[in-house]
Amino acid sequence: MKKIGIIGAMAGEVAHFKELMEAVQVRGKAGMDFFMGRLVGQDVVVVQSGIGKVNAAVCTQILIDDFQVDTVINSGIAGSLCNRIHIGDVVIATDTVQHDVDASGSGDKEDVPGQIPGLDTFSFPADVYLRELATKACQEVNAEIQVFQGRIVSGDQFIADAKHKAWMIDEFAALCTEMEGAAVGQVAYLNRIPYVVIRVISDQADGSAHVDFPTFAKQAMEHSVKLVVRLMERL
Repeated sequence: MKKIGIIGAMAGEVAHFKELMEAVQVRGKAGMDFFMGRLVGQDVVVVQSGIGKVNAAVCTQILIDDFQVDTVINSGIAGSLCNRIHIGDVVIATDTVQHDVDASGSGDKEDVPGQIPGLDTFSFPADVYLRELATKACQEVNAEIQVFQGRIVSGDQFIADAKHKAWMIDEFAALCTEMEGAAVGQVAYLNRIPYVVIRVISDQADGSAHVDFPTFAKQAMEHSVKLVVRLMERL
C-alpha cells in the first residue's frame, strides 16, 4: 500500500487535513510537525513545511527518509504569470524550475538561468498520472474555476514586480510562481519518487498582492483541500 506525503503551505490547510484524518499520531523533526494517519482510506503523512525552498527540501527528504513515503503531493498558493489564469484558478505542474538559480556568469554555455550546475535535467517533471488525476479531481470538486497544466517556477522571492514577472514569463514560459514547489520537485527527482505540485492562484504577481492576498487566501485554501481530498479518493 502506498504511503503519501502531503506538504501544505498554510497552517489552515494542514488543519483541514488533520480534521479529516483518522488514527493520527504526531512526530516532530527539524521544527516541523508530521501528522501520520489515514485520509480517505490512504496512509498519509501531512506536514506544513514552512516558506521557502530550503524548508520544502528538508521537509520532503524527511518524509522520504523517516516516514518512507513513496509519493509526494505539494499544495499551496501562487502568483499567476498568465493573463488567462485568474485569482482562484488552479495550476497543476507539468514540471518545476527554480527561477532564482543563475550560474550563467560562469561562462559555461550549459549554465542558463534555472539550470542547476551538474544536474542532468533543467526541470523536474511531475508524475503524469498524478497530474492528470489532479486535473480531473479539480474539475469534479471545483467546477466553478479553471484548471491548467503547465510549468511552475519557484524561488525564494515574493514576486510583485512587473519587470521581474515579464522576465520569468519570457525566460521560463511558466504559468505561475511560488516559493517551494521546485525544491520538492528536485528532492523527488533525486530520490526517484513521483510527485505533483498543485497551486491555487492567490494574486497576480504584479504588486497587487497586498490587496488580493488576504481576500483570496482562504478561498484558495478551500479549493486546494477539496482538490487534494478528491485526488486521494481516486488514488
